[in-house]
Amino acid sequence: MAKSALRKQIYALRDSLTPEEIAAKSEAVAGQLAKLPFYREAGTIMFFLSFRSEVDTLGMVRDNLGRGKRVLVPKSLPEERLLVPSQLLDLKKDLIMGHYNIPEPGPAALRPVEPEEIDLLIVPGVAFDLSGNRLGYGGGYYDRFFERLRPAVPLVALAFELQIVDRVPVEPWDRRMDWIVTEKRAIHPAG
Repeated sequence: MAKSALRKQIYALRDSLTPEEIAAKSEAVAGQLAKLPFYREAGTIMFFLSFRSEVDTLGMVRDNLGRGKRVLVPKSLPEERLLVPSQLLDLKKDLIMGHYNIPEPGPAALRPVEPEEIDLLIVPGVAFDLSGNRLGYGGGYYDRFFERLRPAVPLVALAFELQIVDRVPVEPWDRRMDWIVTEKRAIHPAG
């Protein structure tokens, strides 16, 4: 299936979830993620900030801030199609509605951090397969960002089970996810 058709299919499935279903499934995803030792041990974690019908990451962000972790969130630079990791200190005060209607740090709350300082990256996406392949939103922001991380930094995708498909079409430059965490399981393609 072509990328555009697969995106359309998964958007429809995801958008059919009620807000209550998204909240319950997101909580279950957070529970599965919390079981992973490297997640609990990571000192600096970069989360995507959810929008529309994605897995809701705000509870996970809030939890990690409460545990004293260094939490980073992306600020997008559409002109360059780049992500700038920014340290989040206050969920209520730091965020504004940014490009593509995704929450991001406001100008006064932008606290850039070098990508090399990240211990764990929580990745968004549209669809995933059991080999760890990821279909993103088509902008290439994360594909470019992966190259700026230390090689051993785990890439962990958060998704609902309905986003797991038989096969994601891939390009030679696409990077596989190290883990895909859903409301039912943590998938480790290499293991």
